[in-house]
Parts: sequence; structure tokens; C-alpha cells
Amino acid sequence: MAKPIPKIGSRKNGRIGSRKNGRIGSRKHHRKIPKGVIYVQASFNNTIVTVTDVRGRVICWSSAGSCGFKGTRRGTPFAAQTAAANAIRTVADQGMQRAEVMIKGPGLGRDAALRVLRRSGILLRFIRDVTTIPHNGCRSPKKRRV
Repeated sequence: MAKPIPKIGSRKNGRIGSRKNGRIGSRKHHRKIPKGVIYVQASFNNTIVTVTDVRGRVICWSSAGSCGFKGTRRGTPFAAQTAAANAIRTVADQGMQRAEVMIKGPGLGRDAALRVLRRSGILLRFIRDVTTIPHNGCRSPKKRRV
């Protein structure tokens, strides 16, 4: 019996919508990551925690908004604490032992997120503040009148 002719756009033969080696589905595969970099971006409205490996590839991320906080509650220290705990739990399962921390922004979640990182059990090599400071760059917006 002759082989059936495969359809051109089918997902089985790996032409459209598939990645290398014909794999279809989730990209989340657990690999052992001993070292990483944790970025905490704390604005007044939200706190985003991103964990990458040493080459800069994102392993996982979490934010106060993705943890279920809405509106002004996203900018609170408790929301930042929850976001940091979510991100750390994921990478601790993947075997991360050492990390470097980069904190950016003026928000309330800076200290709360850092507190969670300190007691997570991951050895922090250094904690660096990478908040951008303008050297008299752009003209700042006019002051708010409330």
C-alpha cells in the first residue's frame, strides 16, 4: 500500500507552527541553573521581578499584576513581596544556588522584594542599584496640581 501524501500545512509534518525537531507545545523545560541574575524593577504602579541565567536568557518572571493585584494595590510592598516569592520559588525548583541582584526604580516594592530574596536561601553575590539618573537630560514634566 502506498504512503498517504502529507498535507502541506499540517502540524504533524512540522512545516507550519512548529519549532526545531518538530516539537510543538510548551517552551518551558526545566534545566539546571546554578547561577543567575535577578532583576527587580520597582515603579510606583507595579513591581516586576525577572530571573535570567548568566547569559541573559529569561528563566522566569513575575509581577504584582500577574499575581492578581489590581489598581493601586500593585504598587504596595506586599504585592512586591508576593511577586518576588513567586519568581524565586520557580528558580529554586530548578536548582539555583547563587545569584546577583539588580534593583531599578523608585517604587515602594524595592525593599520588600529584597527582603524576600535575602531569606529565600539563595546566596546573593552582590546587590546593585541600577536606577537611571539623568545628568540634566530631558526636561521634566510640569508639576502635578491636585
